Parts: sequence; C-alpha cells; structure tokens
Amino acid sequence: MNRARHIAIILIALTAAAIFTVAVMRICASRRPHVELTRDIFPVMGIDLSAHNGDVEFDKVAASGVSFVFLKATEGTSFRDPKFRTNHAAARNAGIKVGAYHYFRFDCDGYEQGRNFLDAVDSLELDLPLAIDIEEWGNNDDFSTERVAESIRGMIFALEGCGRNVILYTNKRGYERFVRGRLDEMPVWVCSFTNPPITTDNWVLWQHSHESHVDGIKGKVDLNTFNGDIISWEIWLDSINARVQPKAMQ
Repeated sequence: MNRARHIAIILIALTAAAIFTVAVMRICASRRPHVELTRDIFPVMGIDLSAHNGDVEFDKVAASGVSFVFLKATEGTSFRDPKFRTNHAAARNAGIKVGAYHYFRFDCDGYEQGRNFLDAVDSLELDLPLAIDIEEWGNNDDFSTERVAESIRGMIFALEGCGRNVILYTNKRGYERFVRGRLDEMPVWVCSFTNPPITTDNWVLWQHSHESHVDGIKGKVDLNTFNGDIISWEIWLDSINARVQPKAMQ
C-alpha cells in the first residue's frame, strides 16, 4: 500500500510538473515578439528600417524575398533620419517598393509634423503611403487620448491636403486608444504578435516580428506582411499610384 501510494504521489507530481512546464512555455512563447507566418497565405514580405539598422545591402535584401520597405524619414517637427535618402535610393535601385514613415510626437503640433514629413520626402518617388508611426512608448503620456487623436488628425490633414496617401502604424493598444472609433476610415498597419493581429479585418499591413534576420542587414529586423495575395498587392499599389500628384503646401 505504501509503495503504491508513493508511486501515485510521484506520478501526480510529475504530471503537475509537466503541466506547469507547458504553461510556462506557452506564456513565454506568447510574449515573444514574433509570429511565424505561412507565405502561402501571406506571400508579400516587407521590412522597416531607420539609421539604427546601419548600412544595408539592399541587393541582398531583395534577393532574400523582401518586396517592400518603409524607411524612417522624420520625427516630430524637425528631426530627419540621416540614412533616409541614402536608403531610399539604394532600395529603389534594388527593385524594392519603398515607403516612408514619421515617428509621431505627442508633444508636437500635428500639422507642423506633417510639414516636416512632407519637406523630407519632397519630390522623392515613393511606392507606398506615408506612414504615421503612433506609439505610446517613447512619448510623454501626460496628453489626453482626444488631444493626441486631434493632433493626428491635423497631421493627416496636412498630408492628404498635398495629395498623399496615408496609413497609420500602431500596436494593438494604440489601435484601441487612438484609432478605433476615432479614425476608423484610415488604413492601418498594425504591430501585433498574435494571429490574427487584431480582432477585425480592418488592417492592411501587419508587423509580425521584431527579431527576424534578413540577408544584407546586420542584427535583428522587423518583418511585415500585406493582408492579401500577390494580385491584391498589385491592385493596392496601383490604387496608391493613381492618386493625384502632391501640391506644394502654402
């Protein structure tokens, strides 16, 4: 009886340990900033870069299957990314579709941020919408949600007033706080490490990894995908190119 009881206790302990281990592994996996995607379902792969990524060999990037890249251009009302124009020229020469993004500052006027962004991209040829990067991380959180949303509207007004397509980049928390119910008409590029990325299909681009590696880039890089197949991708690109040419701001 004692031996049977001891065996039963050991089996229960082992089962509990196994359940605990699996639970811990699942929790850790869910916190990993990466979602592995099936390229049969999401065939269009992209990246986003700034000066922090250093020198990039875009020919190798293109050969690795990357179709598009968003390059950091500006931040706030005055900052310009020092690698933007160099990266823009090199990426286009490699045949990669190019877009630009602006890191949005909560403590700066949205319209003036739009002017900075437009001045930086100027007459450069871009294949993708201008992206406004909206993040709580790195921003002062003393500003109300409505005040930030209103400032974002000011920036959108500045960009669209010059004939530019605009897309909003944010994570799931930012989507719920600043976009949903306030800017629902805007296309969304969402950062998320769950599949699906958000509870609705109201997204165009998905940043699904912060820790991938791409040939031609040193260190880790963000991976993105388009919400659709190759044909849908081409149709989307054509719709962007069909927009009116930008006009100079007064």
